[in-house]
Amino acid sequence: MRSKHYKFTILIALLALLVTALPAGAQDGSQGTGFGLTILHTNDVHARVDQFDSGGNTCDEEELAANECFGGAARVKTAADQVRAEAANSVLLDAGDQFQGTLFYNQYRGGEAQEMMALLGYQAMAIGNHEFDNGPGTLGSFLRSVKFPVVSANIDASAEPELAGLIKPYTILEVGGEKIGVVGATTIETDILSSPGPNVKFNDVAASVEAAVAELTQAGVNKIIALTHLGYPADQELAKAVAGLDVIVGGHSHTLLSNSDAAAAGPYPTVVAGPDGNQVLVVTNGAWARSLGRLDVTFDDAGVVTAFAGEPILLDSSIAQDEAVQNRVDALAAPLEALQAEVIGSATVNLDGDRSTCRFGECTMGNLITDAMLWKTQGEGVELAITNGGGIRASIEAGDVTVGDVLTVLPFGNMIATFELNGAEVVQALENGVSRAENPENEGTGRFPQVAGLRYSWNPNLPVGSRITSVEVKNADGTFSPIDPAATYKVASNDFMRTGGDGYEVFVSARNAYDFGPSLDQAVQEYIKTFSPVAPEVEGRVTQSDAPAAAPQTGVEPAAPSNAACTQDYVVQADDWLSKLAERFLGDVTAYDQIFSATNTAAAADTKYATLADPNIIEVGQVLCIPGAAPAAP
Repeated sequence: MRSKHYKFTILIALLALLVTALPAGAQDGSQGTGFGLTILHTNDVHARVDQFDSGGNTCDEEELAANECFGGAARVKTAADQVRAEAANSVLLDAGDQFQGTLFYNQYRGGEAQEMMALLGYQAMAIGNHEFDNGPGTLGSFLRSVKFPVVSANIDASAEPELAGLIKPYTILEVGGEKIGVVGATTIETDILSSPGPNVKFNDVAASVEAAVAELTQAGVNKIIALTHLGYPADQELAKAVAGLDVIVGGHSHTLLSNSDAAAAGPYPTVVAGPDGNQVLVVTNGAWARSLGRLDVTFDDAGVVTAFAGEPILLDSSIAQDEAVQNRVDALAAPLEALQAEVIGSATVNLDGDRSTCRFGECTMGNLITDAMLWKTQGEGVELAITNGGGIRASIEAGDVTVGDVLTVLPFGNMIATFELNGAEVVQALENGVSRAENPENEGTGRFPQVAGLRYSWNPNLPVGSRITSVEVKNADGTFSPIDPAATYKVASNDFMRTGGDGYEVFVSARNAYDFGPSLDQAVQEYIKTFSPVAPEVEGRVTQSDAPAAAPQTGVEPAAPSNAACTQDYVVQADDWLSKLAERFLGDVTAYDQIFSATNTAAAADTKYATLADPNIIEVGQVLCIPGAAPAAP
């Protein structure tokens, strides 16, 4: 692994004020002597091919007239071309999740992304979890159609016929006579968050990126960018873990970095010390291409970063739309217009589907959707409905509601699924749902449970697995009773969750499971047509408590080690690996094999523990046995 010593020539105290006002010579990456590179980047575009309003929804006539629309491929093209005209050396990269989120994806299944990315001149892309939403076949069609490399070092798709040979760990871009290495990485939670199928494996991110960096270094590449779909916190951890990286261009967490926006989560770039003491520049760019990320970096002959500056370019109405690109967008949009325009009913209140609400608590859109699920399945005897907040992709303002509005909120095409659980399993499912919700920066917050037919309270300060403090089921007369751990309840969810998506493994073993149908969006459309005008309220279905767990109400005691060889049980979190846990709990990074062995031994006697086939692979949500002497019985 190479060793580099950085000599930064910027004045950190002035960067926040000056970065957007640098002269052209500095903006094109030529600060000082050496090789200047301008990195343009997007992430989590989510099929926002056309311009959108502040909530990510289709712009209406009033918003267009008021110049209150943002983004769209035509503005990305204009901004990118302006930078290319002034920057001697530039690259345009995307950090994944081009798929899913608007009617363009529903109609074209990635074809819109392929066409727009070609027109805009992208040079490399990482794979995001949503690229797998319609399975390997849809992603494979996209990969075969694009002319640029799509990279992920930690995806092993060799056993999947639709993807074998199409995903490379890295690529080398020739820019201005220099070699730029671009290494991809994808969140290991993709098999939970999406639908990659059983043949696609997601390996440890740090180890996979490290191996790719070693190959690039061996090939003489000394300027390396990690193009990741991991999330801002995980990007920072990757920077600390892998030597040899210069820049990380990330996505997944929809995090805005900026030196001028008060709402930003951190500076652009965020500078992180690597394991060898070198500095790594971490950037990410919110979502939807509301802005175009721009980072100017100067390298010396040894590939050492000697200067940097940057700031996202806001793509508001001050950025003209490229005419040729917008004409093509309009052509793609034409078949969608009739669908978008069909009014199916109305809402007398705003239907809040914002991720900041629905992934952390009760929201009106979640109540509407779960009410529709319960209504649609009432003839099947369904009593409870649970859906994931992450499946809610937009809000709807009060007023007329169209088919297009509903499809924008629920773009995944998931089917309603029904099955039976006992009360203890319902509580277990809710525990999974709130397991990440104490911190907005966590991975997996999309699993947060929106519900109908029950109400629950949770405490984010309690340990994972013990956060649900009460669960009550709604009776036929509208009253509520504590859930019975032994009673059987018929539940409606969606087919993604029924098969274990978003960590709902307890649903996989549910009894009498059936993908009842129809699609979730169709059920919501029918519900709105039937009960219009709709006016869901936040009514206490989900409450947050600071009280200790109330075991008598739920009938479920907090988990405790059930094997004498375990000092404690540990539930695997995002970006855990056994060596890291060995150092944390046993004080020895090489003692990972003890956790591996103890967990498999415990699993032989108790199925709650994970059965591990490979010490290099653990999955989020698995229960591990941390070995050691158990306390003597009283």
